[in-house]
Amino acid sequence: MTSTLRPVEPEAIPTLTGTQNPLNRPHHKRSRGGRGLVRLKNLRREIPSGILGVLLFFLIILPIIFIVIAAFSTAVPRPGNAEVGSFTWANFGILGTPEGIQSIINSLIIGAGAGVLSLLIGALLAFIAARTDAPWKRFIYITGIAPMFLPALVGALAWSILASPNAGHLNLFLEAIGIGGTLNIYSYGGIIFVLGLYYAPYAFMLTYSSFSMMNADLEEAASVHGASLGRLFRTVTLPLSIPALAGAAILCFTLAMENFPVNAILGNPAGIETLPTYIYRLMAGDARPNAAAGIAIALTVAVVAVTWLQQRVVNRKRFTTLTGKGNRPRTIPLRWLRWVATGFAAVYFALAVVLPVGALVFTAMGEKTYISRFGDLFGGFSAHRLIQAVGQADFQQSTWNSILMALAAAVAGTLIAFMASYVRFRTTSKAGQLLEQVSMLPLAIPQVVLGMGILWGWLTLPLPVFGTLLLLVIATVAVNMPQGYRSISSSMLQMDGDLEHSAVMLGAGRLRAVRDITIPLMRTGMVSTLLLLLMLGLREMSAILFVYTSDTRVLSILVFHSFENGSISYSAAISLVFVLLIAIVAIATQVIGIREKKFKEPGH
Repeated sequence: MTSTLRPVEPEAIPTLTGTQNPLNRPHHKRSRGGRGLVRLKNLRREIPSGILGVLLFFLIILPIIFIVIAAFSTAVPRPGNAEVGSFTWANFGILGTPEGIQSIINSLIIGAGAGVLSLLIGALLAFIAARTDAPWKRFIYITGIAPMFLPALVGALAWSILASPNAGHLNLFLEAIGIGGTLNIYSYGGIIFVLGLYYAPYAFMLTYSSFSMMNADLEEAASVHGASLGRLFRTVTLPLSIPALAGAAILCFTLAMENFPVNAILGNPAGIETLPTYIYRLMAGDARPNAAAGIAIALTVAVVAVTWLQQRVVNRKRFTTLTGKGNRPRTIPLRWLRWVATGFAAVYFALAVVLPVGALVFTAMGEKTYISRFGDLFGGFSAHRLIQAVGQADFQQSTWNSILMALAAAVAGTLIAFMASYVRFRTTSKAGQLLEQVSMLPLAIPQVVLGMGILWGWLTLPLPVFGTLLLLVIATVAVNMPQGYRSISSSMLQMDGDLEHSAVMLGAGRLRAVRDITIPLMRTGMVSTLLLLLMLGLREMSAILFVYTSDTRVLSILVFHSFENGSISYSAAISLVFVLLIAIVAIATQVIGIREKKFKEPGH
């Protein structure tokens, strides 16, 4: 049986396109509906990042916008009036005045000097603690971070008591033992000295890990080929630590340039005005806020430029110090310099902690308010003035405000940092990197500048926050956002997301998985972040300088104004309580860190 295959005419083939296809229209309907559902689902995924983006906009971006607007306009927002006047370039003309030029020069001198000094102290202590055989290594490590318990504000106050040219305790001691010469803390050298002392811990923390993780093979090779200790350090160890050293130098330089309290306490008596103190005078004294905004823009541009230069230096070469091989840093023998190294740490501890705290105790509890001879310091002690200071209403109100503000800012900052980090590292949101950049943006903006923007930005919003502690909380959260985000992110990156994803696959909602798995596993890191932000909140002054009122004054502001008004003993008494609060939080942070380290060790 055979079959005949006949060709089919084209006209006989049914058309499957256009309207003649009965499946065509329903197919397109399903396709469009499917794409719509996908877009709707993606949009729903972006809702949390969108809400967080709006929150960060009001915290960080809005203040920056108002600073820029004020710098190019003839007026600034005021309560009930959001008018900013007309456009002008005149506000930047203040940078060309003799006062403006001198404030720029002063800021550069003090920033560079304090940056170099803090880097020398901090990096040297870190090298001694991490790489050498110096005795009392634990003491050296504690010395490297201990001055963080004393805010630079309190350190400047204490050193004004110790080394004022007229009746400083150290000058009275030198006079008593017959040594000529007078120490004058109210000078360029005095300001650089104090800033260098209290920013050295930042350099210590940034360089300690670099020295600890350095590959010993390169140094061993140099030693085998006959390199001396000095040449080994100069040609191998120092070049490998350039990223950490450059980062520490830039950080200390920018912190010193934008510091307000030290420059105000020690610079004002000597007529040394820096950019932050010049901004404060233009805002609070001369009532020229638009000119202050112009200077603020210049200060911010300088900080950004220096940060960019640091990145160029670091990215120019490769600096691999830790490889996949087992690594144990080589202990460098100091021989007869062992005790010299430990003695250096002891001297630094005395200058940064022992002498300042001693000066505060003698001033707050000494029987004589004013002394003219060194022996008067030991004329007797009484807790009367300290008790009297603690019992005053403004002290109690300021202490309560400080605790409330710091607690609220720590809780809010930790939650916002967690959400930003979660969106960045645990979701597929396209806004993750943008949220990270916005969260880290306050690092490039001086705190006193961001405080100005927060004042103007929130004055224009129809919200009754001005004159309340909430505005101080907002300012504190904004300026400390980079520290909170970085701390939370480091904990989140150490935790694998598979556990959370497994819970979602087994039917748990995303919020429940975060609540029952992610947050409990990150509990230690979140508590550490909370305590860190609490300590930073207690220390905060520059960002809230323009937003506080008489009813919302905190301890840092009370210390500063008491010193300015000449109440030295009262300022010392307040400072002692201030330091005690910060020390309690700092010690709690260290205890949490030790517990976390033990928990991660095998067997726990």
